[in-house]
Amino acid sequence: MPDTLPILPTISTSFIVLSAVFVAVGWYLIRQKRVQDHQKMMMFAAIFAVLFFIIYASRTIFVGNTAFGGPDNIKMYYTIFLVFHVTLATVGAVLGIIMLVTGFKDNLERHRKLGPTTSLIWFFTAITGVAVYLLLYVIYHGGETTSVIKAILGF
Repeated sequence: MPDTLPILPTISTSFIVLSAVFVAVGWYLIRQKRVQDHQKMMMFAAIFAVLFFIIYASRTIFVGNTAFGGPDNIKMYYTIFLVFHVTLATVGAVLGIIMLVTGFKDNLERHRKLGPTTSLIWFFTAITGVAVYLLLYVIYHGGETTSVIKAILGF
């Protein structure tokens, strides 16, 4: 286990977890018919998701991404897991934007229909994001920090 954890990945991972927690609370509140409280929680969820993205994108642009530093015999499994996480995150972000738009436009039929699926995808995004963070920075020492393509594809 590393002596210190990198500050930006730690903060951004915390923000995505907070986003998922606010989604869970918002989901609970709407089940209780507390619409205004639901809206507030979902706005907090969106704010923390945007903060995550700003930190992640800034770090990627200015610093690069960290390659997997664990054993070579599990690198392939990590890469498959990472691709799964990135796919979930992308789908979750698009659905999250759709949810915000449908909520603000009062298109509640579509909002209600997509809400549970979007929430579940966001929960799995947060869980897999924490797993990626743990594998990159806690369980193993991170590898070389480099461009996104090199970190994912390994060349």
